[in-house]
Amino acid sequence: MKYDICKIKIKNLNNKFFVLGVFDCFNKTNTITYSNIYINKYLRYLVKNSKLNTNFGKYTFINSSNNSHNNQFLIMGCGIQKKFDLVKYKKLIYKSISILNDINVQEVIYLFLDLHIKNLDIYWKTRFLIESVEDKIYNFLFFKKSNDSILLNKIILNVNNSKDINIVKNALKISLSISIGLNKAKDLGNMPPNVCNPLYLSEVSLDLLNKYNNFIKVKIIDENKMKELGMSAYLAVGGGSYNKSYMSLIEFKNTIVDNLYDKKIVLIGKGLTFDSGGISLKPSFNMDEMKYDMCGAAVVYGIMVFLAELKLPLHVIGVLAGCENMPGNNSFRPGDIVRTMSGKTVEVLDTDAEGRLVLCDVLTYINRFDPYIVIDIATLTGACVVALGKDIHGLFSNDDSLSSDLLRASNQTGDTAWNLPLFKKYSEQLKSNFADISNIGNKSAGAITAACFLSHFIGNYKWAHFDIAGTAYNSGVNKGSTGRPLFLIAQFLLNLSNIIKN
Repeated sequence: MKYDICKIKIKNLNNKFFVLGVFDCFNKTNTITYSNIYINKYLRYLVKNSKLNTNFGKYTFINSSNNSHNNQFLIMGCGIQKKFDLVKYKKLIYKSISILNDINVQEVIYLFLDLHIKNLDIYWKTRFLIESVEDKIYNFLFFKKSNDSILLNKIILNVNNSKDINIVKNALKISLSISIGLNKAKDLGNMPPNVCNPLYLSEVSLDLLNKYNNFIKVKIIDENKMKELGMSAYLAVGGGSYNKSYMSLIEFKNTIVDNLYDKKIVLIGKGLTFDSGGISLKPSFNMDEMKYDMCGAAVVYGIMVFLAELKLPLHVIGVLAGCENMPGNNSFRPGDIVRTMSGKTVEVLDTDAEGRLVLCDVLTYINRFDPYIVIDIATLTGACVVALGKDIHGLFSNDDSLSSDLLRASNQTGDTAWNLPLFKKYSEQLKSNFADISNIGNKSAGAITAACFLSHFIGNYKWAHFDIAGTAYNSGVNKGSTGRPLFLIAQFLLNLSNIIKN
């Protein structure tokens, strides 16, 4: 999608298509609350003999034809102004794109930045507009003969105040960088498991060197190196699969800025490219969705792309923990005891609780980087879906300031997370008669006990864990990767960079 920013003078335009929103107060006061006086005057003239349905989500087409103008307007009902919030704003954007697609519009002028939305300034209205458009027009077409992409190819953003143009430009730049990363994360998540295996994850990591070689370094850790390192828990998970395990290290550092935030940040993504459950085999129903068990790694990959696109003054290491959990003659079994890289032993009670066995070795491995902040992102537990549903990420942390900063980014972006406890009492469920720890507890508080398991392997750093089992992808007719929580993590990093409006 192409974007342009300008201060529109409608009286000078012809054969243009406009999209705008109108609150219900129009039908009562005949006033459209746009700061551009000419737009208000012109629209009052257009709708003088037309009845608008200003209820939220309803829409009206108006054609303007006279001797000098021939413009079209899609007027979206916004409902009651004081009830119009971020959620409704995004829904309106999604619906308007669907309508434009249905009528095959190629270029459109959006007047949405003039809408009053509580607690949103023009920077955030621009961010949410662009990010929502890019999210809506995303299509996964790698394996389709037909091209379902939309015809809309250019959006012009109307900015009434010249002083706001630089703010909107900045918001546009950030939004497009986020969207590029988001699309990469979605593409990886949606890839079929016969294509996107652990080797594929390592190869796409190497692809970053070609485009961002001034900012990106990549290192691949194969199974031989993992054996040398003592990553036996990680290797046990992939032992039953024909596809070998790989761990990709993607390092981003902007060395051309003076104000570098020099504290290292490590992002770890669970990359189970397919999770059958292993010997503890999953039910067949919806098992195809287990290709999404690598969405944590997909998000980390997308974040590294975002960082390189925007060139933030940060030092971030992304880890894609690629592996495949399959039943086979070399599979690990319930009852096995594995020794982790940390030296602690784990009794395996369920081979379908495999992600934590991969992550625990990665959490030990990254100590060599002496990180200040470590965040892991994982589709870890079905229990988190039971607790929080499909819209909210589970967040766990050993540091209140870090969780506060992440929740701030969550509130800013609407990429919702909820902080869950890590009380020591929950760890008692993980006691084993035969090893230092077991890989599952009892049936209660499964998301928390999984996070408690990981907490046994963290080093001397601030740590947060996102359980995205419910939020990483959609099921049903809208099946597909969401790319979440990329919005949240990207904003957290923007806030850390301290150079861009946040």
